[in-house]
Amino acid sequence: MAKGITFLELVGKARENVPAISSAEAKEKMESNPNTLIIDVQDAKDAGACGLIPSSKNISLGMLPIRADLELPENLRDPDLADRTRPVIITCGAGGQAALGAYILKLMGFEDVSFIEGGTGAWKEAGYKVETPA
Repeated sequence: MAKGITFLELVGKARENVPAISSAEAKEKMESNPNTLIIDVQDAKDAGACGLIPSSKNISLGMLPIRADLELPENLRDPDLADRTRPVIITCGAGGQAALGAYILKLMGFEDVSFIEGGTGAWKEAGYKVETPA
């Protein structure tokens, strides 16, 4: 049986193609440009365990390409993902899924996309606030 690619290999490929930024850099970008979209790509139950960065939107990694696809019916899309020039920062619990999410958006034509190195865990460790999802 042929060996396929592993999750860590996928993350490595994503990291080669999309910039990782620190929590401090993400916070600075959010403050300097309030239009910056923060997306947490964890499944909702996992995001609840870790918390969400304030003003972030939770879109699971599996749904992200659907929500960002401008050719799908409008009811499947997320209007926050219509502008390919809008700055987007992706996060997750530890950073691996975030790298994949950022890479997906880059492949879909987003011009200014990055992910938080270490994810929301690193954000919390840096002393920044998180919210409990509703």
